[in-house]
Amino acid sequence: MKTPSLFPELDPAPVPKAKRIAVDLELASLFELLPGEDLWKHAPFDLAVVAIATDRGEVRHWYEQGADGKPGRCLTKTHARDVLAFLREAQRSGIRVCAWNGVSFDIRALGETAGDFALAAEVALDLVDPMFQFFQQRGFLLGLAKVAEGLGIEQKKLMHGADAPKEWARGNHQLVLDYVAGDCRMTDAVVAKLEETGVVRWRTAKGTPAEEPMPRLLTAREILRLPPPDTSWMKDRPLKRERFYEWMVPHARFEVAR
Repeated sequence: MKTPSLFPELDPAPVPKAKRIAVDLELASLFELLPGEDLWKHAPFDLAVVAIATDRGEVRHWYEQGADGKPGRCLTKTHARDVLAFLREAQRSGIRVCAWNGVSFDIRALGETAGDFALAAEVALDLVDPMFQFFQQRGFLLGLAKVAEGLGIEQKKLMHGADAPKEWARGNHQLVLDYVAGDCRMTDAVVAKLEETGVVRWRTAKGTPAEEPMPRLLTAREILRLPPPDTSWMKDRPLKRERFYEWMVPHARFEVAR
């Protein structure tokens, strides 16, 4: 069965001619995440849709299609692996595959659904994940929308991420498809701006402008070769860097600085 797409002109799924590919996904699993709760306590997840956007403006979706032609509830194991294979082939062809928080979430979730953590680890290690790099430098997390706003990118999110599974379950598929494509485009715009300026900008919780130099975007493999971030200044219990990569340890060999 061929992976359905809203963009049949791109079928079958060859690796596009692009410098960058941004990837994002949305869940089909319905659950309430409590404040401060670990998302992965609710795993394994069902995936509703995966999307990519290239720096050339091309967009592709992967989702299941029912007999009635409408999107199905969740992505199959076969199609999840197809996405991973597509992303890996793109990386091997020299395209920079990017995702915001992709190392610890998107690629891991794809590997779980595909039943192929080894392939997922290959993709994750060569992924450009600016949020992981920001955490490496500052020791805390930062949201995509906040960075996009700080960098002067006008595009806004269409909904809160937690609402996407609910809208998918209600049959509002086009809304979710537009949302995930928009997040891919936003990720690509942020990466392009970071490559241009070499600086991450955002506003703190107090509304104060802040920035962090990021002169070169690194892959996760390169980030892990650096010493862990200094979090000694934090009053609250800091996140450990292991939360990003520990899922890959049994499935890939890579260097981690201590």
